[in-house]
Amino acid sequence: MASELTPLWLATEDYLGRHNVAPPYWAFAWPGSEALARYITDNPSLVRGKRVLDFAAGCGLAGIAAARAGAAFVEAAEIDPLATEAIRLNAELNGVSLSVTEGDVVGRKGGWDVIFAGDICYEQKMAGLIVPWLQQQSECSIVLLADPGRKYRPDLSEQEIGQYIVPTSLELEDTKQRQVGLYAISNRSV
Repeated sequence: MASELTPLWLATEDYLGRHNVAPPYWAFAWPGSEALARYITDNPSLVRGKRVLDFAAGCGLAGIAAARAGAAFVEAAEIDPLATEAIRLNAELNGVSLSVTEGDVVGRKGGWDVIFAGDICYEQKMAGLIVPWLQQQSECSIVLLADPGRKYRPDLSEQEIGQYIVPTSLELEDTKQRQVGLYAISNRSV
């Protein structure tokens, strides 16, 4: 995890842009992941003994929380190869084992019991592809989406199961804390 955000971002942005590599989104615990990790920690029975997917895992925070809470199997999926390496390192530092998948799992039926997705609604195209897939997955899985009010989150107010106040950095967000909604996109009870 990055300890000083702006210097890391500025130092890498130009280089990464020249080499067509995404910025280091994985180097930060985003509000959605923090809320998911808190929910998992407070409700370990949700994942205990189950197969879990941490979708668009970033630094792997929700997946690590699930592994620590006793999940039987945790898959952390990320499209960024640097993120997958960060997830492996973070899991090792936290003394847990995760299966890390590099690549797009949207469209795949993975046999997960629980799926976590945080901060995925910041781009219209991404939200337009992922939210319907998550809704399809909810036929077989418990699906929880954590969102701090990103622009492209669909109206899920009827599916809200909680709110978390998460501290943030003014270097990444426009406020020192975010209110994160937790939504059950699921036909199964949470």
